[in-house]
Amino acid sequence: MKTQKLLTVFTVINLALLVSQVVQARPAVAADTPRVLRAHALEIIDDRGNVRASLSVVPEDPKVQWKGKPYPETVLLRLFTAEGRPHVKLGASKAGGGLVIGGASDPSYVQVLAEDGESIVKVVNKAGVERVIK
Repeated sequence: MKTQKLLTVFTVINLALLVSQVVQARPAVAADTPRVLRAHALEIIDDRGNVRASLSVVPEDPKVQWKGKPYPETVLLRLFTAEGRPHVKLGASKAGGGLVIGGASDPSYVQVLAEDGESIVKVVNKAGVERVIK
């Protein structure tokens, strides 16, 4: 008899604990989700591990000359094809910004630049014929 009463008491206690857990249940949320992701570069890869998109800051390079000046620090976004070709490049530096959209065949592309007070649109077809709008 004592064993049965003891089992009944433990069952009631377990049920009370279960009910209190169910009543207080809250949806699971990530603790301290950061509002900002800080990094020097970001790469997005596909299922095979190939980089398909990258966002990086390219430091100034005095060895590379651009219009007679060292190549400036640039923020660069690149979107790659499955074969690894960068078909979209978007860049911004203190001199201005640019966008290049590559075609399916070399050397076809469209380039839009706004740098040092000048704006240029260049269109090149697969035969290499170039048209420039300034």
